[in-house]
Amino acid sequence: MGTKLKRVFAASAAAALGISLAACGGGGSESSAGGDGAAVKGGTLYVKAEDPIEKLDPQRTYIGLHINLISRTFNRGLLTLGTSTGDDADTPIPDVATDTGTKNADSTEWSFTIREGVKWQDGEEVTCEDFRYGYSRNFATDQIVDGPSQYPLGFTDIPADKDGTPQYKGPYTKKGQELYDKAVTCDGNTITYRFNKPFPDFDQAVAALHFAAPYRADKDRGAKGLFDAFSNGPYMLEDAWDADTGGTMVRNPEYDPKTDESNSRKALPDKIVFEFGDKAETTYQEILSDSGQAQDLVSFNRMPSTMYTKISQLESEKRYVSEPSPFVAYLWFNQETLDPAVRKALAWSTNREGWINASGGDRKYKPADSINQADAPGYTPNSIWKDVPAGGDAAEAKKILTEAKIKTPVPIEIHYPQSADADKQAAALKDAWDKTGLFNVQLDPEGDDYYTNIQKPSHKYDVGWAGWGTDWPSPATVYPLLFDSRINIQGATLGSDYSKFKNDEFNKLMDQAAEATGKGDIEARDKIYAEADTLLAEEGVYFPLENEIFNFAAGSNVDLQVTPAAASQPDLGVIGLKKP
Repeated sequence: MGTKLKRVFAASAAAALGISLAACGGGGSESSAGGDGAAVKGGTLYVKAEDPIEKLDPQRTYIGLHINLISRTFNRGLLTLGTSTGDDADTPIPDVATDTGTKNADSTEWSFTIREGVKWQDGEEVTCEDFRYGYSRNFATDQIVDGPSQYPLGFTDIPADKDGTPQYKGPYTKKGQELYDKAVTCDGNTITYRFNKPFPDFDQAVAALHFAAPYRADKDRGAKGLFDAFSNGPYMLEDAWDADTGGTMVRNPEYDPKTDESNSRKALPDKIVFEFGDKAETTYQEILSDSGQAQDLVSFNRMPSTMYTKISQLESEKRYVSEPSPFVAYLWFNQETLDPAVRKALAWSTNREGWINASGGDRKYKPADSINQADAPGYTPNSIWKDVPAGGDAAEAKKILTEAKIKTPVPIEIHYPQSADADKQAAALKDAWDKTGLFNVQLDPEGDDYYTNIQKPSHKYDVGWAGWGTDWPSPATVYPLLFDSRINIQGATLGSDYSKFKNDEFNKLMDQAAEATGKGDIEARDKIYAEADTLLAEEGVYFPLENEIFNFAAGSNVDLQVTPAAASQPDLGVIGLKKP
């Protein structure tokens, strides 16, 4: 994240990919989970994924696994996250900044000093102005889209236009440049950010996401530079990245590990080759065969449930990892096309048990009872949804519709990102809803354009699937981002508010929670968010489905490691080969 997952599933066909959006994680051991740490420097690591990576532009990346990939390979920011899975997993670590920053008394101003000696791949020094320019790109909402720009747009101390967007329009038009020049400044090698309200978690936001990443102005091609990946980290592109098939990263000769105190970039392989297009089933068949190049192979996709019978074998060979994910999958209900009674009846009759059993069972999922992940800070079971049976309650659904005098069966279209597992799960939902006699459900699977479509303000979809996880450990990175109608001010997009929810009472609660956060009153904050979650259920905005359990395997020569910083997925900062 939504980075932690988001750190969420939300910006790609994550159901098919097994990839989540923005990205934090839960606790565990004191080191990265998975392999035995036997990797050495050298060799070529092969990384496969069913679908291509959507972008390598740091300001536009909002998928947890990809955020980690960028951090560990070619783009170093002010702060970063380490590889621990313990209680310190979400603790910011100085990266290009000399420390974790200095804030004023009310957290409306943060300053960082830039470390000397960090260089771009052409040998030029990384400067304060590079960070200042990178941050400015978020405001060009006509070109730099899909990333976590709601943070700089919503917090930076720049006056707003009538439509709610900042009067500064980014570095390409320079409209309102004088306003930006006051809000974000460089004094020598010290950068200062000024906010219009307290931002006590700015250090965690910067460590977890890339909206504040440095970017060289002379290398910026705006919307055309999705895969430019100009490096100040341990790896650089060998040749141009192919949007469909991938590319190869090799060592950056200008990277000096002496300037990197994070210990999260072991940079073990000499090369990392990314190959996209093969189905996950095909890749895992290669991994199971463990012959030739497959011995050096790791997949960014989770293991297909059809191969769970091989888990015991892979466990005995010590090349399998299973970790609770930081994400919640949920259904959203369109507030414009569906009557409130229909939305609530759908929720009460949702068969979570059928959804789970259709694809992997309890090896892959556990039922969710809130949009906030069960291991995340501020978690409280939703006061209404926690009482819905795992198999649904058709009688309660019928009661809701009867009292509202809704004619049945109600025609419903459900949209989702297509995959073999997703098809089975959607069919299980349809079967349960249809059997109630209350609904007539049509399934409408989509391809890679699913998230693009549900972010359009004009979409008429009744019901859809999404996933979310915290960007850093706070419910402030869940409820406002998904449901505060004032947050999604990035232009012609709904952001993550797919259900088109607009509610002044809810927005007021978000303000109260933010105020409590600014005062450091976490107990009050969590109580307010729990009240807001109840309101969401009363309005029939979403229904939680499950928390996924991640299952990964790799070739026998790979020291497979997953970490919270990689959204509990493979972490290229510590993965290497046992024999070069």
